[in-house]
Amino acid sequence: MARTAQTHPFEALKPERIVAAIESQGLRVEGEPFALNSYENRVFDWRDEEGRRFIAKFYRPGRLDNEAILEEHAFLDELEEAEVSIGPVWHNEHGETLHEHEGYRFALFKALSGQPPELDNPAHLFALGETIGQMHAVASRRPFMHRATLSPGTVASQSRTRVLEQGWLTRRQRSAYERITGELLHHLPVEAWPVSSLQRVHGDCHPGNILGRDEHFALVDFDDCTMAPAVQDLWMLLSASDPMEWQQQVSELIEGYEQYCDFDRRQLSWIEQLRTVRLLRYSAWLIERWEDPAFPRAFPWLSEEHYWDQHIRTLEQQRVALQQPNWLA
Repeated sequence: MARTAQTHPFEALKPERIVAAIESQGLRVEGEPFALNSYENRVFDWRDEEGRRFIAKFYRPGRLDNEAILEEHAFLDELEEAEVSIGPVWHNEHGETLHEHEGYRFALFKALSGQPPELDNPAHLFALGETIGQMHAVASRRPFMHRATLSPGTVASQSRTRVLEQGWLTRRQRSAYERITGELLHHLPVEAWPVSSLQRVHGDCHPGNILGRDEHFALVDFDDCTMAPAVQDLWMLLSASDPMEWQQQVSELIEGYEQYCDFDRRQLSWIEQLRTVRLLRYSAWLIERWEDPAFPRAFPWLSEEHYWDQHIRTLEQQRVALQQPNWLA
């Protein structure tokens, strides 16, 4: 379904404005910043006059308030102090981490080198478990006060409503989508999981947000950090479709994790619920961001009937997975 895009604030974020923003903090940019593959925010890799690599993140206007962003930065400082492998946030001479230039809020981070992990490599899974366990040992010390708490039923219901109200589906698709998403919602808790299970988590811990070499990995991009069960930072690293292989991956990941903190294995029963929420949220997120011209350029298939047919089939398969998850195999 076609949409008429209005001028979006990110469209005015030209290279000269990016450089001016960075240099407003007393740094000097050598060359032109390189745009990374990021859509929720705008993220750039750049070097200073000494050849040091940094990441500049320009936050999406209106998405998060300053308190939530600063709480993410404080969490990164806490992790860095505990020697957890992360991409640390940069502080200016006044100790500030969140900056503003011509209406754009931005932060700078130390750039890390490396490659995403190989999820079929047991040594990598063990090492990932260690890194996340070390991070969670720090994260469990106190809660977030300004970040959201992951409430599966609420997020799924809101995502369903967003898709249905925007008119992207044909009549046939709408009927199928209403039916299958209604069934999926019955499998999700209305509110968050038990309070005792909630802690600070990375929130979007997939291989694209992990960099490393050999068996040493670091976590980057804490933009979605939230209050959620520990398993939220583990389940996206379990890639096997065969139940036995999946169980082996779980074993390696948790063994590494428990070098630093205990893992409540009852949370494994929540993985398919988390996957359901992510599937529903992804399509709704694309629709919500469609007025940003970067989205139609990057995801043109969203307006195609074929995408929604496939999405509905995926949700049908997820209904089966909820009824017979791998952890019970």
